[in-house]
Amino acid sequence: MCARPLPIVRPALPTFFVMLSTVLTPVRAQPTEELIATQNERASLVEPADVAVVDGHLQQVWEAEGILPAAECDDATFARRVYLDLAGRIPSVAEQRAFEADTRADKHQQLIDLLLHGEDYVQHFTDVFDTLLMGRGTPEKYAQRHSSQWRVYLERVFRENRPWDQVTREILLARPDQKQDRGLVWFLYERNNKPQEIAEAVAPAFFGIRIECAQCHDHMIADEIEQAHYWGLVAFFNRGTNAKSKWGPSVKESAIGGFSEFASLDGSSYPNHLTFFRAKTIDEPRPKAGTKQEDKDEFYRPAEHANGNRVPLFSRREKFVDEVVADHPLIARAFVNRVWAVMMGRGLVHPFDEMDSVHEPSHPELLDWLAEEFRQSHYDIRRLVGLIACNRAYRLQSRQPAGVDDRATFAWYLDRPLTAEQYVRSVQQAVSGEFRNDHQLLVEVRDRLTDVLPDESVTTVKEALFLTNNAAVNDYLNDAAVTGLLDELTADVDVRRQTELVTRRLFGRAATESEHSQLAAFLHEGDAAAVRHRWKMALWAMLTSSEFRFNH
Repeated sequence: MCARPLPIVRPALPTFFVMLSTVLTPVRAQPTEELIATQNERASLVEPADVAVVDGHLQQVWEAEGILPAAECDDATFARRVYLDLAGRIPSVAEQRAFEADTRADKHQQLIDLLLHGEDYVQHFTDVFDTLLMGRGTPEKYAQRHSSQWRVYLERVFRENRPWDQVTREILLARPDQKQDRGLVWFLYERNNKPQEIAEAVAPAFFGIRIECAQCHDHMIADEIEQAHYWGLVAFFNRGTNAKSKWGPSVKESAIGGFSEFASLDGSSYPNHLTFFRAKTIDEPRPKAGTKQEDKDEFYRPAEHANGNRVPLFSRREKFVDEVVADHPLIARAFVNRVWAVMMGRGLVHPFDEMDSVHEPSHPELLDWLAEEFRQSHYDIRRLVGLIACNRAYRLQSRQPAGVDDRATFAWYLDRPLTAEQYVRSVQQAVSGEFRNDHQLLVEVRDRLTDVLPDESVTTVKEALFLTNNAAVNDYLNDAAVTGLLDELTADVDVRRQTELVTRRLFGRAATESEHSQLAAFLHEGDAAAVRHRWKMALWAMLTSSEFRFNH
């Protein structure tokens, strides 16, 4: 079992900036007129009756445990929260004020619908699922994912709102029907002909369970996960080989081989049949021991696949997606739990990728209902995200109610650090109004800030040191992209107006009297160059403060 990280520790800031780390709100340009214009032409993603079902399940737990949940957050907080979760960035001042001025009774759902049909949602969920499916990587790995069209494929998934069961089948079969989808092979390809590594990635990514502990024996804690499930999943992928096709990287599949045995701790040996957890065993004739198989054309389909690779008549990967993945109960259940974790700070089962008998759901009936609703909606990702964003618990304040300690009750909004991509997009949005995906700041932050969906919110020593003395943020503040904000801040001699401008841009709220006086004292002396330098220091402290770095 892996050790769990320590509880959240937020780094200390200089005295002047401590008061900037309080929990409140912020900031980018308005959504395009085209997006707003088409909003009224679309049917709403979510029915109020469905939201009421979710709210009802949460309310039942609160009542059963005698919990009075936190009060509802204000409009500014909600706008910041939902922009970060659906668009991957803070809102602009104009976007936030537009939401606050909206008098419609359903304005929260209207904003959610708007964001879910925007390109920012596509880019943000591509960021999130690239990390959830592939893990963090070196700059070289990110470059390979880009050149291989993996990111392009994920963008298409969320832009076209492809059904999740279809996406699962596409990625695991790794046999694109059209060149524009060639990037889907990268999930298997990046794991470089290592079927055990592939199996250990497939199980949590698509089924929400971890099977690595069943490599040498049946799982010692979750005994429903058997050693045969581990080696059966390995067998489904052990005939695949990375190759180059006319469409670029591909994973071809042999028609022979892959027959072996695995040993238990007591020394007994068993054949690695094609089987998996909560799925039937796929029949496949096994050659007699010592028989050497020959790879013959007759074992393959007469015509090549469109990418130029041969396809076996008996394809193990095809059997897996057709007879194991299809209608497997964990496909919907695991995805629902993962999206709930993305939006709500933790899964209904926590950790989100350990959905076994040891980790019981906090709200079992709600998880069952959401999974079935997801299946009935034909695995509609956008609708699921919208449904979760519309629930009452999502709109609660992040202040923990007195006497309530269990985070699994969702009786308050669970604040959490921004992902590397959310943080960098928000920094760039706040100071320059645009996002540059190739900026060195993103490279630096990806390597140092908290991963997506950590089990606990923790600020590590590495993160604290990065935020206090790494050159990346300072280099960005020296970048030409931010001179506009610095020009605005130094052009006006009225420090009060300057303070109001910067707190609105970065935090989305009015400046406090303490902030006005502290900044006035910090900036009052020196020539224009000195004042500009001090504003850079002030921006650095604000951008690395807890208020900016956390979604709350």
